[in-house]
This record gives sequence, structure tokens and C-alpha cells, in this order.
Amino acid sequence: MSQITYYTEEGYNQLKNDLHDLKSVQRPRVIQSISDARDKGDLSENAEYDAAKEAQGLLEARINKMENLMAFARIIDESQIDNSKVFILSKVKIKNVANNMELEYTLVAENEANLAQKKISIDSPIGKGLVGKVVGDIAEVQVPAGKVQFEILEINR
Repeated sequence: MSQITYYTEEGYNQLKNDLHDLKSVQRPRVIQSISDARDKGDLSENAEYDAAKEAQGLLEARINKMENLMAFARIIDESQIDNSKVFILSKVKIKNVANNMELEYTLVAENEANLAQKKISIDSPIGKGLVGKVVGDIAEVQVPAGKVQFEILEINR
């Protein structure tokens, strides 16, 4: 069962552009490669044809998945989000209680997560641990290395 996922306007537009690319650029390219392979003769021993058909199946699965994401995607109205607590689109400054290392992340939808841009998924262990917290709270997060405690220092939009 699919669930509603929330996106920034930028993330939603990227999802829409990716789906458009899959349908209007990549699909015709795969269809052409199937046609080219078919023109080479006997399909029972044509590895190129088999590879093209497999690529088509994978592409159609990706398109189906993206269409399903789009059907349940919603753009977040940032003006309606409570700024006093950590929610999606919150820019959070946290401090690791154990080593006093400060980190800053923006919580985003899973498809928008990009660690290089300091955007983490709200569904990640850290994201889940921070949601609903206020400045001064301690969030205990289970990560692969064990439990980590983070103090919430700042929440911004």
C-alpha cells in the first residue's frame, strides 16, 4: 500500500522532471534498441534483443514506481509548519552529547535526501529520532554503531 509522501516544491518538480525524462527520452530509446535488435534476424538467438527487452522491463518498472510516487506526492506548505518543533523541512542544529560535535541537517522526504547537501531523510534513524523534539531536548537515536544522543540546539526553516 502506498502512502502520502511530502516534498518541497523543488523536490516535487525534480520528481516530475525525472518521470518526464523516463517517458519521453529513455522509453523511446529502449523501443528503438528493441526495433534495431529485431531487424537483425532470428530472435531466439539474439542476445541484443533479449537485453533490450530486459532493459524495457526494468524501465517500465521504474516508470510505474515513479507514477505511483507522483500519485501520492504532496507539496509541503512551509507556512503551515510549526517552527517550534522538528518536522519535515526543519533545519536542525544538533550536538552529539558524547563528543560535543555539532551537526546541521535539513529534514526532507526520502527521495530528496542528499548527505553532501546536508539533507537527511525524515525516515532515517536520525530523522525519526529528531521529529517532534524542541530546542533543548535530547534525542536518543539508534544507529548501526549503537545508540547516540543528540541535543537539539536550533530549529530553523
